[in-house]
Amino acid sequence: MSPVKNAHYFHLHLVSDATGETLLAVARAAAAQYTSVQSVEHIYSLVRNETQLDRVISALNEEPGIVLYTLVDPILSKKLEDFCKKNGIPCVSVLSPIFKVFQSYLGVTSVSKAGAQHVLNEDYFKRMEALNYTMIHDDGQLSDDLEEADVILLGVSRTSKTPTSIYLANRGVKTANIPLIPGIEPPEHIIDLKKPLKVGLIASAERIVQIRRNRLLAQNMVEEDNPYTNRFIVQEELNQSRRFFVDHGWPMIDVTRRSIEETAAEIIAILNERKLKARESVE
Repeated sequence: MSPVKNAHYFHLHLVSDATGETLLAVARAAAAQYTSVQSVEHIYSLVRNETQLDRVISALNEEPGIVLYTLVDPILSKKLEDFCKKNGIPCVSVLSPIFKVFQSYLGVTSVSKAGAQHVLNEDYFKRMEALNYTMIHDDGQLSDDLEEADVILLGVSRTSKTPTSIYLANRGVKTANIPLIPGIEPPEHIIDLKKPLKVGLIASAERIVQIRRNRLLAQNMVEEDNPYTNRFIVQEELNQSRRFFVDHGWPMIDVTRRSIEETAAEIIAILNERKLKARESVE
């Protein structure tokens, strides 16, 4: 297929025999590098027989584009590849190069099991337990058993505490988050907790004000003279939170220009370094 020139969008077909999460992550990481053109995503999950694949092929006939797939069944893979080759449609098996490296290094072949990464193993249940803990410890709720947390996030309103907590929970990290509210002291026992890693989240006042204004507008609330969005009051909130974190020696992360994923990655790195130092001190 010849390149699509001067187009503002293109069709991106993601074909998976599982949930499609792996494909979606890879596809969006790649598409993000091409800011001048928008991808129109077509996601086909749990494609495990020829009837289901025929529906995909029918859609490709209607709206051809780039095809990325993770099909471990060789018959389905070949049928999709043959169709794409015949019609000049670019088609890539995302996992195939990785399988080849694993096979070359390990000297064994893969089991070709669809959705193998989603088995109900110990890691799965650990993630579900972390997610449940995180949801019931959101925004300062149930602060009595915070010693069970792996991470406690603290910050003023709109510093992405909740979405970061949920993302960490999906990585198996039990996370609680505590809001820092002007005029209200955070629970005193947080300072004395030994197990959890306490992390302060901060941002620029401009960013916080912008997010808070958007929230008020979405709720049809009057913004005029509201201290919640007053630039000077917000800056003082942030200054107080910084002093609080510094006084207790807790790491701070500026989330102004960070995605949730980047913030979570830094927290996990700090957590891993902390665990490593703890093991070294025991040894």
